[in-house]
Amino acid sequence: MSKKRCQRELLQTAMEGIKNNSIKKTKLIWLEACGCSGNIISLLDANNPDAPYFLSNMVDITYNNSVMGAEGQRAFEKFLETLDTEFILVVEGAVTSRDNGLYNIIAEYNGKLISGAEAVSLAAGKAKYILSVGTCASYGGPSAAKPNPSQSKSVPDFLSDQKVKVIRIPGCPAHPQWVISTIAHLILYGLPELDIDGRPLFLYEATIHTYCSRRSFFDKKIFAKKLGDKECMYQLGCRGPITRSDCPLRKWNDRVNWPVEDNTPCIGCVNSGFPDSMEPFINFQSGEKQ
Repeated sequence: MSKKRCQRELLQTAMEGIKNNSIKKTKLIWLEACGCSGNIISLLDANNPDAPYFLSNMVDITYNNSVMGAEGQRAFEKFLETLDTEFILVVEGAVTSRDNGLYNIIAEYNGKLISGAEAVSLAAGKAKYILSVGTCASYGGPSAAKPNPSQSKSVPDFLSDQKVKVIRIPGCPAHPQWVISTIAHLILYGLPELDIDGRPLFLYEATIHTYCSRRSFFDKKIFAKKLGDKECMYQLGCRGPITRSDCPLRKWNDRVNWPVEDNTPCIGCVNSGFPDSMEPFINFQSGEKQ
């Protein structure tokens, strides 16, 4: 089962397959919808494998606003050409639905403005796999936070009428290895085992609380009184007990650090409803009142 295949084994197997030419490189469209483009930036910080290896050897990225060489109409022509091939669709950012998506324009083609909503609709019906990368794409996130004047929606909600399966990779931003290891699984084995929300279980099964470096303090009911204290930050608003991701084990910036280790409570950025339902991020109350 996929949840028994650790991320490291997935990546090693994929890299070995690429080396001996047993894996066929897959075309990939990465659309930047309504968001901050933080997920493609996060991907560029990947290591082992790094972004150049991933984008050159594991996938053939044919369209992305930030990293592709082509510009203008020729860039969107590459998008259209890819629709007639086998490809993976990655969407980051929520999909703006108000006024036919007018508030997120990604291209101009033959004099017509192309919205992110139109591009997502075009590609989703033809993609072999669809990934919503980041919390905005997965759940709406900051882009759909109140009052949401652009009427932004998550990718699964926007595509609900098309009845397509969307793999959620939430995070604000998503860790680069969450993205790369999921795509490695798709290339090697097909769909990973998903939870009820459509998230890969091998990445999002355990809570942050499970492997938190401050878990022993929680078990002994020893809680931090202020930011900077070494004890458990649950009573300062930490969302670790209700947040499922492997941040304590994987860490960030090539395993340098992660929020709790840097004296910041987990703010639940991978959760549905973030940021609205996770606020206030710092909550000086007792655990019973949270």
